[in-house]
Amino acid sequence: MNILILSWRGPGHPNAGGAEISTHEHAKGWVKAGHSVTLFTAAFVRGIEYEVIDGVNIIRRGRQIFGVQWEAFKWYLFDKHIKFDLVIDQFHGLPFFTPLYIKHNKLGFIHEVTKDVWRVNPWPFPLNLVPAILGPLVEPYFFKLYKNVPFMTVSQSTKKDLCEWGIKSNNITVVHNGVTIYKLKKIPAKEKKNTFIYLGALSQDKGIESALKVFSIISNTEDNWQFWVVGKCDPKYLRKLKALCNNLRLDKNIKFWGFVNEKKKFELLSRAHLAINPSVREGWGLVNIEANFFGLPVLAYDVAGSRDSIRMGINGFLSPLGDYQDMASKALKLMNDKDLYNKMQSKSKTWSRNFTWKKSVKESLKLIEDLVKV
Repeated sequence: MNILILSWRGPGHPNAGGAEISTHEHAKGWVKAGHSVTLFTAAFVRGIEYEVIDGVNIIRRGRQIFGVQWEAFKWYLFDKHIKFDLVIDQFHGLPFFTPLYIKHNKLGFIHEVTKDVWRVNPWPFPLNLVPAILGPLVEPYFFKLYKNVPFMTVSQSTKKDLCEWGIKSNNITVVHNGVTIYKLKKIPAKEKKNTFIYLGALSQDKGIESALKVFSIISNTEDNWQFWVVGKCDPKYLRKLKALCNNLRLDKNIKFWGFVNEKKKFELLSRAHLAINPSVREGWGLVNIEANFFGLPVLAYDVAGSRDSIRMGINGFLSPLGDYQDMASKALKLMNDKDLYNKMQSKSKTWSRNFTWKKSVKESLKLIEDLVKV
């Protein structure tokens, strides 16, 4: 069948993250199964308007916020294209409002509802007040348009949120994300110092400032620790983070690696001891599983997504939202109890093996073929 995916970001976009990796893995799996997949997504500087990646036909137009939704609407109704058997409307804060102009088979695809993330948007004051105030008020009404549309999501937490906003439980299918690991020729040895790693975009909603505060508590308690921060960041915000490190007296034992390629990312994970993911909300928490693959227990807040991908005492620990002291205490306890650490390291590796893209694509393929009765 011919499948259209509408997504605000796609392969190559400078801000692409776990949700975009997930979308592409499913798309290329469907292509491999014999279907035709077109991804309509946002344009970006030096991005090619038309491109084929892993058999997926990609069209890039408009900006990632508002613009791509408008361009998709115009393209679908007024430009020439093949007839699509299924349209996948991917939510990321804003959906594509397809029930307003597409009547046949649709599937909503969502990693997480935005909820409290609206309040920690990166816009400068006073513009940041617009999404902070309007987002939580307007978002529930988006889903009223989709009350009869089936959904695919990645966690029970998001399914629960969807149910609270009027989507029927039997109309929601949970398909967990898989994980793709770059196979290192040689696994490097662990660092001599206890190494705590933050991996992901450096932003408020992903909790980088929380991570730095947890690091500072540990640093003021014990000496044999170092802290790695890995991920892309806006230059202006990075200056703010480094100033915070200076105020917290962290500047001598913290390293900002910036954006790294897949090989380097997994090399750093293999050398580290613990991972931290203090995000205020996740869809699933792909980085948690990546860390677990290399035997790193993960410390995170007890929030949607993280509580799905992390099992307490198995592959990590959950702390109350905003409780830096609790998170730091758990990290110290773990690294000072070698038997406990070794057990959790082994369990983390075992847990991570439950999640493969082969398994995930098999489940999503059954879902879309059932929807269109292939």
